Amino acid sequence: MMKLKKLSRNLAQIPSMRKKFSSSAAAGIQKEKTDCVVIGAGVVGIAVARELCLNHNRNVLVIESASTFGTGSSSRNSEVIHGGIYYPPNSLKARFCVRGRRLLYEYCKEHGIPHKQIGKLIVACGHEELPKLNYLLNRGNENGVEGLRMMKGSDAMKLEPELQCLKALWSPTSGIIDSHSLMLSLMGEAETHGTIFSYNSTVIGAHMEGNQINLHISETKSLKNLDSKSQGNPDIILLPKLVVNAAGLTSTALARRFNGINHGVIPQSYYARGCYFSLSNITVSPFKHLIYPIPEDGGLGVHVTLDLDGNVKFGPDVEWLSDIDDISSMQNNFDYTVCADRANKFYPAIRRYYPSLNDASLQPAYAGIRPKIAGPGDAFSDFIIQGEEGHGIPGLVNLFGIESPGLTSSMAIAEHVAAKLSRF
Repeated sequence: MMKLKKLSRNLAQIPSMRKKFSSSAAAGIQKEKTDCVVIGAGVVGIAVARELCLNHNRNVLVIESASTFGTGSSSRNSEVIHGGIYYPPNSLKARFCVRGRRLLYEYCKEHGIPHKQIGKLIVACGHEELPKLNYLLNRGNENGVEGLRMMKGSDAMKLEPELQCLKALWSPTSGIIDSHSLMLSLMGEAETHGTIFSYNSTVIGAHMEGNQINLHISETKSLKNLDSKSQGNPDIILLPKLVVNAAGLTSTALARRFNGINHGVIPQSYYARGCYFSLSNITVSPFKHLIYPIPEDGGLGVHVTLDLDGNVKFGPDVEWLSDIDDISSMQNNFDYTVCADRANKFYPAIRRYYPSLNDASLQPAYAGIRPKIAGPGDAFSDFIIQGEEGHGIPGLVNLFGIESPGLTSSMAIAEHVAAKLSRF
């Protein structure tokens, strides 16, 4: 009973929310009507909430299972603003990366978000990689990426004296950003326009009654009693007009707990763990720009990323995880430990383009998990932004496979989601 009172107070008894919710009781579980629920307070969920309330006049409630915002993939990435080079023309990743980058730079300038447009070099270190570099140039041009230019190795090494390569593709529109400051700013705007963020609250499932979505909400600490065979008993049920599943690592697991969705339209989930190592014992950064190798299976290769203070980190690598069940992902039971021994694989990869890297100079930094919908060796997988046309439920949008370039694409994804829901 105390859980219900606490959660009910959080969702419905805050004075600013009284006009947005009306409650009823059924089967002993309190029900609350609301306009729009966004599940997940990562950068994409926050951007969606802001777009819906700011530009579409929706009353938005964001449900986040963690104790604060941006604790998943949004805080465990390279913090890079991507140009839009890597993705097939007309794919959502290509379109949203290019559009999102432009929106992001504009937003950063208008709102004073720390960022730097420092540019990126994608490098070919062996003759066998040269065709791939030319392929990336052509693809980037098809995607409308501005300013791409092929450089001789000697010219690239003049730009970056510590670099060694045969040839490089220069992307002047790539950059870096303080993602925490970005999320804080987007949240501030959303809250100013009435959005409510409810933390330590988890969507554990849903069912349909006619065309009405019933979202099952519990306090996050209750998840320890949840198992894959049980829906669990919610503390409260929300009756929203619109739902956006922006749960990131949990989005597919959560969708599978929605009674009423054909599970055949929910993609298989895969998880790729990536570790980062920082460069220690240096007084001056060896690089001024982002340095990327030719992409590898599952990622963009162990690359050089700078933070806004000029500190250097390398990563991520790709480690495919197995035996991650839905409940474990909902509980964020991932191992984020960076084992120091993984550096043994980083050194040879980095020394292909940075041969003067000293032994014992890499220190464990952090790890992140990428929510993938394609496994090892699979072909390219695009973002999936699945509306009623995909699953048949009015007012529901599922976001699947929102990995890189998700940060760069966040504001463009938000535009697209809001447009899909504009008729409701």
